[in-house]
This record gives sequence, C-alpha cells and structure tokens, in this order.
Amino acid sequence: MEEMVDQINAILGTVDNTQLQEYLNNLNISDVEELIDELPEHGALFIETLSLNRAVNVFRILDFPTQERIIKKLSGPRIAGIINELPPDDRTSLFAEMHGDVVQKMIQLLSPTDRKEALTLLGYEEYSVGRMMTPDYVAVKKEWDVERVLNHIRRYGKNSETIDVIYVIDKGGVLLDDIRIREILLAKPEAKVSDLMDGRLICLDAKDPQEDAINVFRMNNRTALPVVDSQNILLGIVTVDDILWIANEEYTEDIQKIGGTEALDEPYLDINLFRLVRKRVGWLIILFLSEMLTSTAMQYFNDEIAVVVQLTFFIPLIMSSGGNSGSQASTLIIQAMALGEVTIADWWRVMRREIFSGLMLGAILGVIGFLRIAVWSSFSDIYGPYWLLVAFTVGFSLVGIVLWGSLAGSMLPIAMKRLGLDPATSSAPFVATLVDVTGLIIYFSMASIVMHSVLHNHHAAHTAASISRAVFNAMC
Repeated sequence: MEEMVDQINAILGTVDNTQLQEYLNNLNISDVEELIDELPEHGALFIETLSLNRAVNVFRILDFPTQERIIKKLSGPRIAGIINELPPDDRTSLFAEMHGDVVQKMIQLLSPTDRKEALTLLGYEEYSVGRMMTPDYVAVKKEWDVERVLNHIRRYGKNSETIDVIYVIDKGGVLLDDIRIREILLAKPEAKVSDLMDGRLICLDAKDPQEDAINVFRMNNRTALPVVDSQNILLGIVTVDDILWIANEEYTEDIQKIGGTEALDEPYLDINLFRLVRKRVGWLIILFLSEMLTSTAMQYFNDEIAVVVQLTFFIPLIMSSGGNSGSQASTLIIQAMALGEVTIADWWRVMRREIFSGLMLGAILGVIGFLRIAVWSSFSDIYGPYWLLVAFTVGFSLVGIVLWGSLAGSMLPIAMKRLGLDPATSSAPFVATLVDVTGLIIYFSMASIVMHSVLHNHHAAHTAASISRAVFNAMC
C-alpha cells in the first residue's frame, strides 16, 4: 500500500489525468478503496477519473461517510452516472442514509423506471429485508424447457444481480421454487423446469428484520435468497454480499453497546467530538449513579466493618470477581443469541448450565481466596486474630457472588430479548455494576453469618461499656 501511495503521489504531481486513469483502472477494486482511505482528499478525483463501471464498483464498497464526502465534490454528470448504475439495493442503502432533500434531488436523476423502483424499496420499513433486496433477478416458468431457460438467461442475465440461482414463478408471480444454475447447465436441453424442481424452497419475507436474514443465510449456505410478500409473490432477492455488510454493521453495533455506549453511526475518527461524548455520557451517568449504591450498601454494614476492618481489604476483589463472571456470561450469551445458538425458549437450559458453572468457578476462586489469606497469616498478623473467619467469609462469599454474577449475566440478555429490547444493551458494564452492588450485600451478609459470634460479643461489650458509663455519670 505504501508503494501504491507513493506512485499515486508521483502521478498526481504530473497533473496527467490520462496516466492517472490508466493506473487506477489497472488496480483491483479493493486497492482503489484502500487508496481512498489513505488519501481521502483525492477520493473524489479517483472516482471522477475511473471508468464509470469501475467507479460504481469502488463507490458501492465505501462506507457511507466516505460516499457522502465524495458525492459533495463530484461533478453533476458523474453523480448521475453513478446513481443510475448502482445496483438497486446499494442505491437504496445510500438514499436511506442521506437527508431527505438530497435524496429528492438524486431521485430526479434516475430514469422513470429506476425512480419507481427506488421509491418502492424506500417504502419498506428501515432495517427490514425489503430495504436491502434487489428486484434484478432471473425468473422462469415451470413449463419451460432448459433450452428456453438458457436463451432467457443469455438475454436478461446481464441485468441480474446474480445468475447463480434461477427462480421459478407461476403466471401470477407466485414463487414456486429456486434452481441452482449448475442444475440447469447439466440438464438435457429438452428437460422441463418442473423436472428440476425439488420443492426445497427457502425464502425471506420482505417485512422480516435484517437480523433474521443473516441467520437464514448462515444456516443454509446460500449465495442468494428470494424475498416474497404475504401472498408469496416474488419481489426480489437478497445476495450474500449485502448480508455480509449488514452482519458487519450489526456486529460493530453490538460490540459498541457491549462496551457501554450507544452505537456510533459513523466511523470513530469521523464522528464529531461532541456527538461522541453525547453517545458515551448517557451510560456513564447511569452506571455512575448505580455505583453510588455501593456506598449505601457499605453504610448499611458499617457495624461489621467497624468490628473487623480487615473485611474492607477484600472489597475490590469481591466486586471485580462478581463483575468479571457476570461480564463473561453476558458476552457469551449475547454472542450465542446473535448466532442463533440460544433463543428465549432455552432460558432454563442456560440457567441450569450457569448454576453449575457458576458454582464450580466460584469454588475455584473461593479456595484460592481462602488459601491466600491462610498462607499470608502464617507469617503476618495483618488480618488480625480473626483471620480464619475472614478467610471463610471471603471463600464462601466468592462462591455466592460468582454464582450470582453468572446467573445475572446470562439471564439479563434473555430477559431483554423477551421484552423486545436489544440484548446487547445489557452490556458488560451494566451487568458489572449490578453485580457490584448486590455482591457487597452478599459479602457482608456472609460476614454477618460467619462472624456472628465475634460481632455479638463486640456488641455485648459495647452495650456493657455504655451502661457502665451511664451508671458512672449518674453517680457523679
């Protein structure tokens, strides 16, 4: 890439557009895209210089902020050429991201047929399958023979998004089946389409969420799938390149939410600083206010802390262990739900697994915590005369806190999905904060149980001392 950048800079220095055009047209599409990333100030020049077909192929793989910057600098004829040559699904994605007044102007650049097509696709709900489908496909009738099908493909195939799959429809446009092109190529010319149909049809509904389409593609190993309406009429197709694009966006959005921030709608380096702060500050305030409950919990157990101050040494350990186990479980379940491995109906299976795994993980950490205190107390009195009780408190508390963290982290995403919310919103920081507060309650409650005799004797002694002082004051 560094070598290409140097060559481009050398060509730009000569102000020779012919040489620049020849160089760019000989590069791979992906190489031109990388050059635009490296030299954003020349992006519009590269798109303007490329042949129209290659310019369209480069433009369609750019992210939206880059597309928007380039469009603002392109000439009117080049904009019209690109908009008209873009595949319908890519054109719809571009229009969906732009402001209404800009979209209105661009739609006017389209031919009447393409304009009607664009408006139809934009009419589907945002983030639905209908928004990313293309109406460019090859459809045939079941009574046709293979020879007629091949002639049809030769005539109309160049306008199709893909000819890997051919779709069989009836006279009313109802989808009957899909046939892979290899089946047609290997069949005898006189064979009928109906003889090649197997009835194993998989299709998408135009109103389905795009996330559902990702899972269907993943489970069925298809390069394209047909899209139908409620009457099973074929409306268009969705190809795997669009699915990969949507999957990447969904993955990026989920990762950002898991990190405790709103999803960014622009690349990190492109987003305005104040918008970036606004995206992050909401969750930080919520988490900050939630963490304040930890001080409330500690105040409630002030007597226990006053008697055995050594308990405070392990508060960071207790809080981090519970938060870590909860974050682990939350991340695993969110990922499993995104891949379709776990559904709402699997909640009991998930809970059962997390109960056993939480107990085992907690027991391992509990033993380590107990041994840490025991070994340290063999050559130091830092944990005081009640070190053994402190060790048992920490050990048992870790079992309970890690178990609770695992359950909270695994159940929250499922509960949010059940409520119709995005499971990624139950992000690791949110789970960690929840488990921090409840973890302290578990810890000090365990301390009250294990160290009951110590606390009781201290309170009795404190009460006796108070009575003695009262009697002495009365006598005086």
